[in-house]
Amino acid sequence: MAEPSASQRSPVFTVGLTGGIASGKSAVSDRFGALGVPIIDTDLIAREVVEPGHPVLGEVVAAFGPEVLDDEGRLQRRKLREIIFSDPEKQDLLEGILHPAIRAIVRQRVAEVVAPYCMVVIPLLVESGHFDWLNRVLVVDVPTEVQIERLVQRDDVTPEQAQDALSAQASRGERLSIADDVIDNSGDIAGLDGEVRRLHAAYLELAEG
Repeated sequence: MAEPSASQRSPVFTVGLTGGIASGKSAVSDRFGALGVPIIDTDLIAREVVEPGHPVLGEVVAAFGPEVLDDEGRLQRRKLREIIFSDPEKQDLLEGILHPAIRAIVRQRVAEVVAPYCMVVIPLLVESGHFDWLNRVLVVDVPTEVQIERLVQRDDVTPEQAQDALSAQASRGERLSIADDVIDNSGDIAGLDGEVRRLHAAYLELAEG
C-alpha cells in the first residue's frame, strides 16, 4: 500500500484490518483489542447510523419509503436487502447515504484515540477505495476452500450458496494485492496468537517511529 500523503495521514498510526467473509477478522481484532489496541469496527458503525433517531436513518427512509421501518420505527434490514438486491441502482443509492457517514465517524473516532496506534476493521476495504489515509493494511487470509467450509458450517448454507457469497466480494488476490501484512488464519489458535503478538510489537515500533 502506498504511503499516505501528509494531508491524508491520520493523527494516530492506523492499521486497516480486512479479509474475506469467514476468514476470521473478528478473531484477529479481538486479540488486538485484548492487547489494548483501540478497535474501530465499520460494521458496528453501520448499525449505529441506522438506529432510531439517527439522521442517517431519516435519509434512508426518505430514499426508500416508510415501509423499510417496522412498527417501532426500527429499520427492517431484510426488507431493505430485498429492495437493493433487486435493483443495483438502489444499492448505489443506499451506499451513497451510508458510506460517507460511516467514513466520517471513523475519522472522528481515530482522531480521538489516545494510544500508540489503532485498528479499523473494514471488511470491504478493497471495494470501498476510500481509505487511502491508512498507514498500513493487514489482511486476514485463508484458502477459498476453508472459507466455503466455514460458511457452510456457520450459516447453514450449501457450498453453492457459500461460493455465491464469496463471488460477491473482492477476490482473494485483490485483497492480498493491497496488503502490507498478512495473517494466515487457517491454522490453530496458538499460531494466530503468536502472529498477533508479533504484529502488535511491529506496529508499536512503527507508531513510535
